Amino acid sequence: MGHVLEAIQTDIYVRYQKSLGNECYFFCADDTHGTPIMLAARKEGISPEELIDRVRTEHYRDLSGFLVEYDNYYTTNSEENRILSEEIYLSLKGKGHIAEREIEQAYCDTDKMFLPDRFIKGTCPNCGTQDQYGDSCENCGATYSPKDLKDSHCSLCGTPPVSRNSKHIFFKLGDFEKYLSNWVEKDSHVAEGVRKKLKEWFEAGLQDWDISRDGPYFGFKIPGETEKYFYVWLDAPIGYMASSLNYFKGDRKKFDSFWKDEKTEISHFIGKDILYFHTLFWPATLEGGGYRSPTQVHVHGFITVNGEKMSKSRGTFIKAEGYLKHLDPEHLRFYLAGKLGPGMDDLDLSFDDYTAKVNSDFVGNFVNLVSRVATSILDKLDRTLGSLDTEGKKILDELRSSEPKIREWYETRNYTRVMKECSRLGDIANKYVNDLAPWIQIKSDAEAARKTVTVALNAARILSIYLYPVLPKSGEKVYKILGINKKPEFADLASDLEKTKVSVYEMITKRVEEKSIQTMLEENTLETKSAQPTTPAVTPKTEGVLEISIEDLSKVDLRVGKIIEAGPVEGADKLVQVKLDLGPLGTKNVFAGIKASYQPQDLLGLTIVAVANLKPRKMKFGVSEAMLLASGEGESLSLFVPHRGANPGDKLK
Repeated sequence: MGHVLEAIQTDIYVRYQKSLGNECYFFCADDTHGTPIMLAARKEGISPEELIDRVRTEHYRDLSGFLVEYDNYYTTNSEENRILSEEIYLSLKGKGHIAEREIEQAYCDTDKMFLPDRFIKGTCPNCGTQDQYGDSCENCGATYSPKDLKDSHCSLCGTPPVSRNSKHIFFKLGDFEKYLSNWVEKDSHVAEGVRKKLKEWFEAGLQDWDISRDGPYFGFKIPGETEKYFYVWLDAPIGYMASSLNYFKGDRKKFDSFWKDEKTEISHFIGKDILYFHTLFWPATLEGGGYRSPTQVHVHGFITVNGEKMSKSRGTFIKAEGYLKHLDPEHLRFYLAGKLGPGMDDLDLSFDDYTAKVNSDFVGNFVNLVSRVATSILDKLDRTLGSLDTEGKKILDELRSSEPKIREWYETRNYTRVMKECSRLGDIANKYVNDLAPWIQIKSDAEAARKTVTVALNAARILSIYLYPVLPKSGEKVYKILGINKKPEFADLASDLEKTKVSVYEMITKRVEEKSIQTMLEENTLETKSAQPTTPAVTPKTEGVLEISIEDLSKVDLRVGKIIEAGPVEGADKLVQVKLDLGPLGTKNVFAGIKASYQPQDLLGLTIVAVANLKPRKMKFGVSEAMLLASGEGESLSLFVPHRGANPGDKLK
């Protein structure tokens, strides 16, 4: 569903541009290269090409199910991408932006391959937690080099890695510091929150970027090198260009009209987890390769479900296929659009809120405006509209007056403002219908009822134009009912429908039923549980447990603490930053690796147990002055909470 969020956000923007009559293309490509793909294919006993073809088909099927309409959905493992990647690399090299040097890497003698950090596991050198990755600890949040891990081993075969030197190729990002700084400062390119984050990276200094990987590796070979491949993030964004070149059937003149002409616009829609690649490496790569940089990079947040991170164990790891089996895709488009703004805040899919918003604002407001006047009442009026009187035109002009604002909000991706405005306009139109009550008018004055129905359906047509980028299927159904054989466009706002025949009513959508949501969640839980491999129970080892004296225990100052502040840690997926009220000991700052189980907003006011006399530890995010106590790991982690009557600062005995 995280991928669906991004696709819907982009599709709304593209449909808006096309509804204005702009020449706009929507390109995407499945990101296919890298060691994980190679190893996943090996595990299934198939080739990487077979794996990525299957996954691409599944992705396209699911995204199309949510009415996402690509002009070209391609793959980064294409001939066009190979050619463009090589051209750009050779351009960078010819201009002196490429360097070579030897680096020390972990190598697995058993698997005969250099190991990326994520394929090395061991014991954290900082807190002693076992089974941690080679670059950071999920428990304490510490970052380190793979060689600092204790008891390190290859995550594929369990063999301890050895160190080997290897020549690597680097892109000299620092050569573009002035260019990137100027690009970032231009208002239209990135949002203010993104600009602030990028300034932090500029202050830290732009480092050379390792763009090579040693074989075996699934990717493109680097020209002029032996067993050296482009790192996936070098050719992945070039996949946008390759997808467009494929769509234009190799026409370089048409291709250059977008990728080299500043008069056109290029917009990227990405998640905040890949911000670094798209706002530093990518513009610099384009500039050095002889292409123009993006006009805009729109960055969105993550999606949570019912206030929690997506979790297989809790049944909230919602798959697109599972949703589409039970629920209307336009309902999700409507709901997400109501929460999508220009920033990169996370979005929560609360199914209670989802049901209420869809049933009241989508069905009860927009759909209801059409359904109650386009059925039996129109049958009694020979399904023919009348003329608009002064009062009716006044209502429609009021709806039309919002066009400039709605255009601006679509252009700036402030969809939540669009949805609120459309809801307000729907209320105006529905109040007009309620006040005149055509179902009563028709009993004594059929022509008066006809005028009311004419205003209502013209209002619905205006709303269907405004909402078409979000609700394309519903907009087209409204047009079909009105006898208009085309897609809604903003140009249609200037005219009114009068004295015309209206087609038979077709259901636009139906209300959300909570039963459908529950069935989807239950099926999803069963599916994810059955997909998890079963492992035999392991008897916990009790041998060698370190015994301590009462004096040793007395050294640990365990206190009750109350969480008075909590927030995310920028650049750390696992950490939450909290401020603890420890009573007479004051407040202490803590970085805790608990985000898999607790969102910051759920922690405020919580009373917990903490180690209060832990030696402060400086991390790259700040200083951590205490440690929270918890049991379990990952998504099953549970904080210790006092049973009753505990106050901040109380000492545990």
